[in-house]
Amino acid sequence: MHFWKYCGAGNDFVILENFDGSIAPERYAALAAALCREHFSVGADGLMVLEPPAQGGDCRMRFYNRDGSTAEMCGNGARCLCRHCHDRGLAAGPVQRIETPAGLVTGRRITADRYRIRLNRPSVVRLHVEAEGVRCAYLELGEPGIPHAVVLTELDRPRAELRELAARLRSSPAFPRGANVNLCAVTGENRVRLLTFERGVEDFTLACGTGTGATVAALARLGLVSGGGTQVQTDGGLLSVDLDGEDIDLTGPAELTFTGDLPELPA
Repeated sequence: MHFWKYCGAGNDFVILENFDGSIAPERYAALAAALCREHFSVGADGLMVLEPPAQGGDCRMRFYNRDGSTAEMCGNGARCLCRHCHDRGLAAGPVQRIETPAGLVTGRRITADRYRIRLNRPSVVRLHVEAEGVRCAYLELGEPGIPHAVVLTELDRPRAELRELAARLRSSPAFPRGANVNLCAVTGENRVRLLTFERGVEDFTLACGTGTGATVAALARLGLVSGGGTQVQTDGGLLSVDLDGEDIDLTGPAELTFTGDLPELPA
Protein backbone atom coordinates (compact mmCIF):
# COMPACT_ATOMS: atom_id res chain seq x y z
CA MET A 1 0.00 0.00 0.00
CA HIS A 2 1.52 3.29 -1.11
CA PHE A 3 1.18 6.34 1.13
CA TRP A 4 2.00 10.03 0.94
CA LYS A 5 2.88 12.31 3.84
CA TYR A 6 2.21 16.04 3.69
CA CYS A 7 2.78 18.97 6.01
CA GLY A 8 0.71 22.16 6.16
CA ALA A 9 2.21 24.73 8.57
CA GLY A 10 3.38 21.97 10.88
CA ASN A 11 0.12 20.00 10.73
CA ASP A 12 1.10 16.67 9.16
CA PHE A 13 -1.02 14.04 7.46
CA VAL A 14 -0.85 10.60 5.87
CA ILE A 15 -2.83 10.11 2.65
CA LEU A 16 -4.03 6.76 1.33
CA GLU A 17 -5.85 6.31 -1.96
CA ASN A 18 -8.72 3.84 -1.87
CA PHE A 19 -10.33 4.42 -5.25
CA ASP A 20 -10.52 0.69 -5.96
CA GLY A 21 -12.14 -0.16 -2.61
CA SER A 22 -9.34 -2.52 -1.60
CA ILE A 23 -9.40 -1.17 1.98
CA ALA A 24 -12.61 -1.87 3.87
CA PRO A 25 -13.95 1.40 5.33
CA GLU A 26 -14.45 -0.26 8.70
CA ARG A 27 -10.64 -0.48 8.92
CA TYR A 28 -10.03 3.25 8.48
CA ALA A 29 -10.14 4.13 12.19
CA ALA A 30 -7.68 1.40 13.17
CA LEU A 31 -5.40 2.38 10.29
CA ALA A 32 -5.39 5.98 11.47
CA ALA A 33 -4.45 5.01 15.02
CA ALA A 34 -1.69 2.71 13.74
CA LEU A 35 -0.22 4.91 10.99
CA CYS A 36 -0.35 8.18 12.91
CA ARG A 37 1.31 6.81 16.03
CA GLU A 38 4.47 8.82 16.63
CA HIS A 39 7.79 6.92 16.75
CA PHE A 40 6.13 3.56 16.04
CA SER A 41 4.91 4.19 12.51
CA VAL A 42 4.71 6.94 9.90
CA GLY A 43 3.48 9.42 12.50
CA ALA A 44 1.02 12.24 11.80
CA ASP A 45 -1.79 14.38 13.21
CA GLY A 46 -4.33 12.67 11.00
CA LEU A 47 -5.12 10.25 8.17
CA MET A 48 -6.97 11.16 4.97
CA VAL A 49 -8.40 8.34 2.88
CA LEU A 50 -9.43 9.25 -0.67
CA GLU A 51 -12.46 7.62 -2.26
CA PRO A 52 -14.26 8.13 -5.58
CA PRO A 53 -16.36 11.31 -5.66
CA ALA A 54 -20.10 11.03 -5.18
CA GLN A 55 -21.24 14.60 -5.87
CA GLY A 56 -19.16 15.85 -8.80
CA GLY A 57 -15.94 16.64 -6.94
CA ASP A 58 -12.46 15.39 -7.76
CA CYS A 59 -12.46 12.98 -4.82
CA ARG A 60 -14.12 12.33 -1.49
CA MET A 61 -12.08 12.76 1.71
CA ARG A 62 -12.56 10.69 4.84
CA PHE A 63 -10.60 12.25 7.71
CA TYR A 64 -9.47 10.51 10.89
CA ASN A 65 -7.65 11.99 13.87
CA ARG A 66 -4.58 10.44 15.39
CA ASP A 67 -6.71 8.51 17.91
CA GLY A 68 -8.93 7.01 15.20
CA SER A 69 -11.88 9.33 15.77
CA THR A 70 -13.47 10.99 12.77
CA ALA A 71 -13.56 14.69 11.98
CA GLU A 72 -15.91 16.53 9.67
CA MET A 73 -13.11 18.37 7.85
CA CYS A 74 -9.56 19.61 8.31
CA GLY A 75 -8.43 22.89 6.77
CA ASN A 76 -4.70 22.27 6.64
CA GLY A 77 -5.36 18.71 5.56
CA ALA A 78 -7.70 19.82 2.78
CA ARG A 79 -5.07 22.26 1.55
CA CYS A 80 -2.50 19.45 1.38
CA LEU A 81 -5.07 17.26 -0.31
CA CYS A 82 -5.62 19.93 -2.95
CA ARG A 83 -1.93 19.77 -3.78
CA HIS A 84 -2.13 15.99 -3.90
CA CYS A 85 -5.06 16.14 -6.32
CA HIS A 86 -3.19 18.60 -8.54
CA ASP A 87 0.11 16.72 -8.54
CA ARG A 88 -1.53 13.33 -9.04
CA GLY A 89 -3.72 14.57 -11.89
CA LEU A 90 -6.93 13.91 -9.97
CA ALA A 91 -8.01 17.51 -10.59
CA ALA A 92 -7.83 19.27 -13.94
CA GLY A 93 -6.15 22.67 -13.89
CA PRO A 94 -5.41 24.91 -10.90
CA VAL A 95 -8.77 24.39 -9.10
CA GLN A 96 -9.57 21.39 -6.90
CA ARG A 97 -12.93 20.27 -5.52
CA ILE A 98 -12.89 18.07 -2.42
CA GLU A 99 -16.02 16.39 -1.04
CA THR A 100 -16.04 16.27 2.77
CA PRO A 101 -18.70 15.33 5.36
CA ALA A 102 -18.99 19.06 6.13
CA GLY A 103 -19.58 19.98 2.49
CA LEU A 104 -17.62 20.75 -0.67
CA VAL A 105 -14.23 22.43 -0.23
CA THR A 106 -12.70 24.26 -3.20
CA GLY A 107 -8.95 24.84 -3.48
CA ARG A 108 -6.68 26.78 -5.81
CA ARG A 109 -2.99 26.37 -6.57
CA ILE A 110 -1.01 29.56 -5.88
CA THR A 111 2.50 28.11 -6.28
CA ALA A 112 3.93 24.59 -6.25
CA ASP A 113 3.75 24.41 -2.45
CA ARG A 114 1.21 27.11 -1.57
CA TYR A 115 -2.56 26.71 -1.88
CA ARG A 116 -5.72 28.60 -0.99
CA ILE A 117 -8.88 26.82 0.09
CA ARG A 118 -12.38 28.09 0.77
CA LEU A 119 -13.45 26.70 4.11
CA ASN A 120 -17.00 25.67 4.88
CA ARG A 121 -19.21 28.60 5.83
CA PRO A 122 -20.21 29.02 9.50
CA SER A 123 -23.49 27.27 10.26
CA VAL A 124 -23.53 28.24 13.96
CA VAL A 125 -22.16 31.50 15.42
CA ARG A 126 -22.45 32.38 19.11
CA LEU A 127 -20.14 35.24 20.00
CA HIS A 128 -20.75 35.32 23.76
CA VAL A 129 -20.63 31.94 25.49
CA GLU A 130 -19.76 31.19 29.12
CA ALA A 131 -17.87 27.90 29.50
CA GLU A 132 -16.01 26.79 32.62
CA GLY A 133 -16.03 30.36 33.85
CA VAL A 134 -14.40 31.58 30.63
CA ARG A 135 -15.95 33.91 28.05
CA CYS A 136 -15.49 32.68 24.51
CA ALA A 137 -17.05 32.61 21.06
CA TYR A 138 -18.35 29.42 19.48
CA LEU A 139 -18.58 28.66 15.76
CA GLU A 140 -19.28 25.60 13.67
CA LEU A 141 -17.90 25.53 10.14
CA GLY A 142 -19.95 23.50 7.66
CA GLU A 143 -22.95 21.31 8.28
CA PRO A 144 -22.58 19.09 10.22
CA GLY A 145 -20.26 21.71 11.62
CA ILE A 146 -16.69 21.53 12.87
CA PRO A 147 -16.97 22.92 16.43
CA HIS A 148 -14.55 25.65 17.50
CA ALA A 149 -14.32 27.68 20.69
CA VAL A 150 -12.35 30.94 20.40
CA VAL A 151 -10.83 32.42 23.55
CA LEU A 152 -8.97 35.73 23.80
CA THR A 153 -6.23 35.32 26.38
CA GLU A 154 -2.60 36.08 27.24
CA LEU A 155 -0.40 33.55 25.44
CA ASP A 156 2.84 34.34 27.25
CA ARG A 157 1.72 32.22 30.21
CA PRO A 158 3.35 28.80 30.81
CA ARG A 159 2.31 26.32 28.13
CA ALA A 160 1.21 23.81 30.79
CA GLU A 161 -1.24 26.39 32.16
CA LEU A 162 -2.64 27.09 28.71
CA ARG A 163 -2.94 23.36 28.00
CA GLU A 164 -4.91 22.82 31.21
CA LEU A 165 -7.30 25.63 30.27
CA ALA A 166 -7.79 24.31 26.73
CA ALA A 167 -8.30 20.71 27.87
CA ARG A 168 -10.95 21.83 30.34
CA LEU A 169 -12.82 23.80 27.70
CA ARG A 170 -12.51 21.04 25.07
CA SER A 171 -14.96 18.84 27.00
CA SER A 172 -17.11 21.56 28.58
CA PRO A 173 -20.86 20.81 28.75
CA ALA A 174 -21.32 24.16 27.00
CA PHE A 175 -20.20 22.35 23.82
CA PRO A 176 -22.34 19.21 23.40
CA ARG A 177 -20.04 17.63 20.78
CA GLY A 178 -16.87 18.89 22.39
CA ALA A 179 -14.86 21.63 20.70
CA ASN A 180 -11.50 22.41 19.25
CA VAL A 181 -10.20 25.21 21.47
CA ASN A 182 -8.45 28.22 19.92
CA LEU A 183 -6.50 30.38 22.36
CA CYS A 184 -5.65 33.65 20.64
CA ALA A 185 -4.28 37.16 21.07
CA VAL A 186 -4.48 40.13 18.70
CA THR A 187 -0.85 41.26 18.32
CA GLY A 188 -1.22 44.10 15.81
CA GLU A 189 -3.36 45.41 13.01
CA ASN A 190 -4.80 42.31 11.34
CA ARG A 191 -2.24 40.14 13.11
CA VAL A 192 -3.15 37.28 15.44
CA ARG A 193 -1.21 34.75 17.51
CA LEU A 194 -2.99 31.39 17.83
CA LEU A 195 -2.71 28.09 19.70
CA THR A 196 -5.27 25.37 18.88
CA PHE A 197 -6.04 22.37 21.09
CA GLU A 198 -7.54 19.77 18.74
CA ARG A 199 -10.07 17.04 19.41
CA GLY A 200 -8.71 13.60 18.56
CA VAL A 201 -5.13 14.72 19.12
CA GLU A 202 -6.02 15.96 22.63
CA ASP A 203 -3.19 18.46 22.68
CA PHE A 204 -2.00 21.58 20.93
CA THR A 205 -1.01 21.01 17.31
CA LEU A 206 1.43 23.19 15.41
CA ALA A 207 -1.47 24.64 13.39
CA CYS A 208 -5.16 24.10 12.64
CA GLY A 209 -6.67 25.37 9.42
CA THR A 210 -10.34 25.38 10.41
CA GLY A 211 -9.36 26.80 13.80
CA THR A 212 -7.50 29.62 12.06
CA GLY A 213 -10.51 30.42 9.88
CA ALA A 214 -12.97 30.20 12.78
CA THR A 215 -10.79 32.43 14.95
CA VAL A 216 -10.53 35.19 12.35
CA ALA A 217 -14.27 34.92 11.61
CA ALA A 218 -15.03 35.40 15.32
CA LEU A 219 -12.56 38.24 15.81
CA ALA A 220 -13.87 40.06 12.74
CA ARG A 221 -17.44 39.85 14.05
CA LEU A 222 -16.18 41.31 17.33
CA GLY A 223 -14.50 44.18 15.46
CA LEU A 224 -10.96 43.19 16.44
CA VAL A 225 -9.64 42.45 12.92
CA SER A 226 -10.85 43.46 9.49
CA GLY A 227 -10.78 39.94 8.08
CA GLY A 228 -8.99 41.03 4.92
CA GLY A 229 -5.52 39.51 4.69
CA THR A 230 -5.40 38.72 8.41
CA GLN A 231 -2.05 37.11 9.26
CA VAL A 232 -2.24 34.33 11.84
CA GLN A 233 0.98 33.14 13.46
CA THR A 234 0.87 29.53 14.66
CA ASP A 235 3.64 27.42 16.13
CA GLY A 236 4.00 25.78 12.71
CA GLY A 237 4.08 28.90 10.56
CA LEU A 238 2.11 31.79 9.14
CA LEU A 239 -1.37 31.40 7.65
CA SER A 240 -3.47 34.05 5.93
CA VAL A 241 -7.26 34.44 6.11
CA ASP A 242 -9.50 36.53 3.88
CA LEU A 243 -13.19 37.00 4.69
CA ASP A 244 -15.78 37.90 2.08
CA GLY A 245 -19.18 37.94 3.72
CA GLU A 246 -19.70 34.40 4.99
CA ASP A 247 -16.87 33.00 2.87
CA ILE A 248 -13.56 32.16 4.58
CA ASP A 249 -10.45 31.72 2.41
CA LEU A 250 -7.35 30.18 4.00
CA THR A 251 -3.94 30.41 2.33
CA GLY A 252 -0.80 28.60 3.44
CA PRO A 253 1.85 26.00 2.67
CA ALA A 254 1.15 22.48 1.42
CA GLU A 255 4.39 20.52 1.38
CA LEU A 256 5.01 16.94 0.33
CA THR A 257 7.28 15.51 3.04
CA PHE A 258 7.86 12.00 1.70
CA THR A 259 6.19 8.97 0.15
CA GLY A 260 6.61 5.30 0.91
CA ASP A 261 5.19 1.82 0.79
CA LEU A 262 3.76 -0.18 3.68
CA PRO A 263 4.97 -3.78 3.62
CA GLU A 264 1.57 -4.73 4.99
CA LEU A 265 -1.41 -2.89 6.39
CA PRO A 266 -1.50 -2.76 10.19
CA ALA A 267 -3.91 -5.25 11.71
